[in-house]
Amino acid sequence: MDFQLTEDQTALRRGVREVLAGRFALRDALEDPGRVDRDLWRTLGDTGFFSLALDEARGGAGLGLPEAALAFEEAGRVLLPGPAVASFLAAGEVPGAAEGTVVVTAVDGVLVPWLDEADAVRGDAAGAVPLRSVDPLTPLHRVPGPGTRAPAGAVLLTAAEQLGSAGRTCELAVRYAREREQFGRPIGSFQAVQHLCAHMLVRTELARAAVYAAAVTGDEREIAGAKLLSDDAATRNARDCLQVHGGMGFTWESEVHLHLKRAWLRAELGRTAAHAEEALAEAL
Repeated sequence: MDFQLTEDQTALRRGVREVLAGRFALRDALEDPGRVDRDLWRTLGDTGFFSLALDEARGGAGLGLPEAALAFEEAGRVLLPGPAVASFLAAGEVPGAAEGTVVVTAVDGVLVPWLDEADAVRGDAAGAVPLRSVDPLTPLHRVPGPGTRAPAGAVLLTAAEQLGSAGRTCELAVRYAREREQFGRPIGSFQAVQHLCAHMLVRTELARAAVYAAAVTGDEREIAGAKLLSDDAATRNARDCLQVHGGMGFTWESEVHLHLKRAWLRAELGRTAAHAEEALAEAL
């Protein structure tokens, strides 16, 4: 099977990256954490980010999961704050979600991200209580009881976000290894650092193949596998990126530690590793 992107898909990914680069700054988001940038949300709506999968008769682009996965990979790459997955899946069902004028969140297992900022909630959030979040850019609430199982589409798009983060931390590690010098040489010339970066690339490409394949087939078992691999790639790549950066990676000015924190959080959203492993075991 050929997983090479088409010209239209490549243009879509480039367009989403350019929009996010022009309208979103991680530093600005850190100045006011826990708030959805409504102007950015409307910009994303205007550019068709939330309506990619809607048919043209309803004002969408009529695209599918593969294109949505590409868009959310870019969102994960820049650590876009806000309940983008829930808002995307609500387009066409919740008025204003497709246009970005309404922010939608969803009960994801026992967690509800962005509850206070959301205009609409999908699922039962009754009795939700604030929960201290490891990620400063993602406020959380916890609901009592078993919570709501996330739909397959939400799991796949969360996996795509993890993939974007894994790719970004791989880029950051390689860039720093080329620039940082020790003993008069770039640290990237040392074999131990080379091995770290090589492992990061392998994890990213393995997760990419799984996410893209699951987006094409829509098979729940393949989606579970994609989530499992992308969670692993995002968390382990962020850890290795921190190791390459040393103490610099832990500073507030660096985005590296934010990727690790978001990766930890996303690993608990959509489908956890334990749930994914059970789903794959049942399929064997």
